[in-house]
Amino acid sequence: MGNMIKIGMAELNVCLPPDAITTLGLGSCVGVVLYDPTQKICGMVHVMLPDSTKIKNNENRAKFADTGIEDLLQRVLALGAVRRNLVAKIAGGAQMFAFKSDNDMLRVGDRNVEATKAKLQELHIPILAEDTGKNSGRTIEFYPETGELLVKSVGKTPYKI
Repeated sequence: MGNMIKIGMAELNVCLPPDAITTLGLGSCVGVVLYDPTQKICGMVHVMLPDSTKIKNNENRAKFADTGIEDLLQRVLALGAVRRNLVAKIAGGAQMFAFKSDNDMLRVGDRNVEATKAKLQELHIPILAEDTGKNSGRTIEFYPETGELLVKSVGKTPYKI
């Protein structure tokens, strides 16, 4: 068993077996894993907001779905991942308020998921599995040796996608 690489909010990193990679406390944020199953190379980004073009002070590229996924792609390719092998798994994007709202500022979770999917589609990276929406926070762990994404939510049995 290797090390568990931890990623904070608005951070990204890459990982090779036997290590695994995790991010804690995904509420409206989305955890995006890019994975090359042949090379067993992966990376994860903890996306907080959908779109860097809407924010003035956006020097932290990992914070946004558009730039964070682009940067993550470059990092896994630099490690030796093969572009055409890449697949994605995503989790998070919860509605963390009890009430439903049409107010876009409160729909951050939905918007993060939509932006993540749009960016992956633009990059032609298929999403193999997802666990998004609902109203509970998640912690995720990705194991590049097996390609399994473990999703943990408070009060629920952890499960793999």
